Amino acid sequence: MEDYLLEEKTAFVVEEVSKIIKDSVETVIGEVSYKHGRVNQWTTSVVEQCLIQLSKLGKPFKYIVNCIIMQKNGAGLQTASTCFWDNATDGSCTVRWENESMYVIVSVFGLAI
Repeated sequence: MEDYLLEEKTAFVVEEVSKIIKDSVETVIGEVSYKHGRVNQWTTSVVEQCLIQLSKLGKPFKYIVNCIIMQKNGAGLQTASTCFWDNATDGSCTVRWENESMYVIVSVFGLAI
């Protein structure tokens, strides 16, 4: 039982990280319309908000957060990422969020310390 509790405190929980990502994007962007001049500010704020909330979990991870914001205009976007890591301890979570005028894609990688 103690092993399970220890694992829960140190595990990368995708559902928990996904909620943090969604809440961060909603807080920063919400229903605001796409404005090219604000994209740098939004991406910076989203990744900072995610890192603040992830660090509050108090789990032994180094985090990498990536944010892409793209205007909804019919253009295509292809992305890929890969990691060489320990599947038993490390993890990742990607969330696609959208409103009327833009797509936001946030990826979080958690690397166990």
